[in-house]
Amino acid sequence: MAGADPPSKRGPANISPTRRAAEYVRMSTEHQKYSTENQSDAIRAYANDRGLEMVRTYADAGKSGLRIEGREALQQLIRDVQEGNADFDVILVYDVSRWGRFQDADESAYYEYICRRANKHVEYCAEQFENDGSPVATIVKSVKRAMAGEYSRELSTKVFAGQCRLIELGYRQGGPAGYGLRRVLLDERGLVKTELKRGEHKSLQTDRVTLVPGPNDEIQTVRWIYSRFLKHGKSESEIAAELNDRGIHSDLGRAWTRATIHQILTNEKYIGNNIYNRRSFKLKRKRVVNGPDMWIRSDGAFEAIIEPKLFHKVQGIIEARNRRFSDTEMLERLTKLFQRHGYISGLVIDEADGLPSSGAYAHRFGSLLRAYELVGFTPDRDYQYIEVNRMLRLFHGDAVDLVSREITRLGGVVVRNSVTDLLTINGEFTTSVVVARCRQIASGGLRWRIRFDTGLAPDITIAIRMDRTNTDALDYYLLPQFEMRTNRLGLAEENGLMLDAFRFKTLDFFFDMAGRVRVSEVVPW
Repeated sequence: MAGADPPSKRGPANISPTRRAAEYVRMSTEHQKYSTENQSDAIRAYANDRGLEMVRTYADAGKSGLRIEGREALQQLIRDVQEGNADFDVILVYDVSRWGRFQDADESAYYEYICRRANKHVEYCAEQFENDGSPVATIVKSVKRAMAGEYSRELSTKVFAGQCRLIELGYRQGGPAGYGLRRVLLDERGLVKTELKRGEHKSLQTDRVTLVPGPNDEIQTVRWIYSRFLKHGKSESEIAAELNDRGIHSDLGRAWTRATIHQILTNEKYIGNNIYNRRSFKLKRKRVVNGPDMWIRSDGAFEAIIEPKLFHKVQGIIEARNRRFSDTEMLERLTKLFQRHGYISGLVIDEADGLPSSGAYAHRFGSLLRAYELVGFTPDRDYQYIEVNRMLRLFHGDAVDLVSREITRLGGVVVRNSVTDLLTINGEFTTSVVVARCRQIASGGLRWRIRFDTGLAPDITIAIRMDRTNTDALDYYLLPQFEMRTNRLGLAEENGLMLDAFRFKTLDFFFDMAGRVRVSEVVPW
C-alpha cells in the first residue's frame, strides 16, 4: 500500500507493549512463608508468566498490617500514585493479607480504590481469584479482607491469654527491671542461665524471664527511699534532691526526679508482686489505662526487697494525699497556707503537707493566678512568669523521662546526654524534647513559640504544646530537622496542612517508629 512503511521498520505485528509493574511486600514476623524475599520470588514468577516488567519495589519489613501508620513503603506507594509519580501500571501483592490486616475492611478497600482511581490496577498473585472487578472477585476479596482482620484479632486474644498465663506463673513480660532489681533468664526447667543486661532479650521461646534482687547498694538505697518517705516525711522531690546531692544515679545512669522516686514507691514489684495489663495497646489502637479489676497479678512471684507492710503504709499516705478535694476544701487549705507564710507560690504549695499539687490547683481553677485571686493573694507579673517557667522545667524533665522509658519498654535503646537531654535512639537518630508555653493574646486566641535546639541539630524535635493552664500537654508536633528552616517557630491554634501534618494528639506514632521487634518474636529461618 502506498505510503506504508516496510514491515522491517514497523516492528513485530500483534504484540502489545510490555506493561510496567511495581511490587509491594510486607513481613510482620508471623511466619517464614511471608518473608519479603519469598513474597518477591512468587510475585516475580507471576509477573514473568504475564509478561510484566518489574520496575519498582516497595517493601515494609517487620511492619504490622493493622494500620497504615508506620508502613512507610505503603504510604510512599499511595503518595506516588496520588501525585502522578508512579511509572507503572500494575501493583503486585502476594495476597490480600499482605496488603493489610486492617480491622476495618473498608480501609483496605479504600487504599486499593485510590490506586484504581489513578488507573493503577492491584493484583494479588497468590490468591485463587482474578481481581477483575467481577461480582465473584468482589465477594471473595471482601471475605478475605474480613478474614485477614479476624486473624489478627484471634492472634491478639491468644497471645494475651498466653502472656496472662505466664504472669500468673510468676514470669516477667517485658520492660526494664528497675532500680534495685535485675532480670535473669531461666531455661525450661526453671534454672538460671544468665543475667539479662539492658536491651538484651531472650532468644528461645522456651526460656523465661524473672526478677531477682540487684546489687546490695541499690537494695539499701531503695530501702532508704522508703525510710525517708515514711519516717522522715520527705516528699518525692526532696528525696530525689538528696540522692542527686549524694551523687547516686538512677538505674539509667541519670539524675533522680520526682517521677522516678514515685515509681519506686508505688510499684508492687518491690514487694515481689507481678502485675500485668495496667495499660492496653491491643491491635495497635490507642493506649488505655485499665482499672485494677482488669490487672493480671501474681503475688509473691519474686523475692521482695521491701516489706509488704511498709509498702502498704506508703500507698495509704499517697492515696490520702491524692484524694479528690472539693473546691471549697482546696481553697480553705490554700487560705491557711497563705495566712501562715504571708505569700504563696507553686513551690510553697508543692512542699506543703496535706495540700494538692500546684498543678492540681491550676487545673481545677483554670490557672494558679485564679486560685491566688480567690484567696486574696496577688503576685507581681514577673513572679507569675518565673513560677510558670519553673513548672514547665519540671514538666520538661518528666517528658524526657517518659519518652526514654517508653521506648526502652518497647525494646528500643536510648542514650541520653546528661547535660543537653539530647536522646540518641537505637543508634540511628537523635531527638530533642522542647516544651512550648501557652500564651493568650488580647483577642482571646492562644499562641505558642517553639525554640529549636539548633546547636544540637536533632533529627526530630518533639515539640509539646501546653494547654491553656500550662499544666498539661495539649498535643505534640514531631518536627524533622530537614523541614525546619529557622530556630524559632510561632504556632496558632490551627496552622494549616504544612505544619499540622506533623501534629499528633499522643506520642503513640513516635513510639511505634522508635520501638524494636524483639528477637524472641522473630521466627528463625
